Amino acid sequence: MSGPRTRGRLYLVPAPLDFGCAPQVPLQQVLPHGTIEAAAGLRHWICENAKSARAVLKRIGDVQPLAASLREQAIQELPREVHKKGDHGGEFDARPLLAPALDGHDVGLLSEAGMPAVADPGASVVRAAHQLGLEVVPLVGPAALLLALAASGLNGQNFAFVGYLPQDAAQRAQRMRELESLALRTGQTQMFIETPYRNAAVWDALLKGLQPATRLCVASGLTLPQAAIRTLAVSAWRQQPAPVANDTPAVFAIGR
Repeated sequence: MSGPRTRGRLYLVPAPLDFGCAPQVPLQQVLPHGTIEAAAGLRHWICENAKSARAVLKRIGDVQPLAASLREQAIQELPREVHKKGDHGGEFDARPLLAPALDGHDVGLLSEAGMPAVADPGASVVRAAHQLGLEVVPLVGPAALLLALAASGLNGQNFAFVGYLPQDAAQRAQRMRELESLALRTGQTQMFIETPYRNAAVWDALLKGLQPATRLCVASGLTLPQAAIRTLAVSAWRQQPAPVANDTPAVFAIGR
């Protein structure tokens, strides 16, 4: 019979996809009870932004009493450089952030929207947990990439997420052609996201640069009442108004 646990676990806690949106969806519609209950029981957190993390915890506390008040929650932020450059390449050592887990406390990893470490910072924390021999527990919740892929009608058996496209117009156009060529040649769906306020430029480049028969999906406002997901051939999109506002987070996908 094994003895009591002496080390904490790292919980990957998904956040609702309505960050920055109004109104927000009821938490119970996007997070199952088990995820809410597990998150409410935590007192130690690693996050992108402490203010937004407290906002999510407040919403959780409105549904399930928190183990500690918002003021008593121990919240650590990932460094700003991690947000800008990403932390999936191994440069950032997140092991010091997991000191509470080594002292026996469970720790939650929380991003501003969706699943941490997927199209968001946090991989360094998960990697550090494995290095330290800590148990990693992913909780169930919304992941924008999978929701968009499932609703796109494109190939969900073979797909790739390629992050953000280059900001430079010429480099972006070249990257789009490379992704389209790969999608048409192999059948592998190519997915990417964009920072709000660049949607218009990206959409214009897609319609100008892709072949008429290439299928293009755009998904925005996922899990929200105003959710919009549609896939059309580029030739058909050219006859339509832009399907996504310039200030709305969106997922784009190219396929055949």
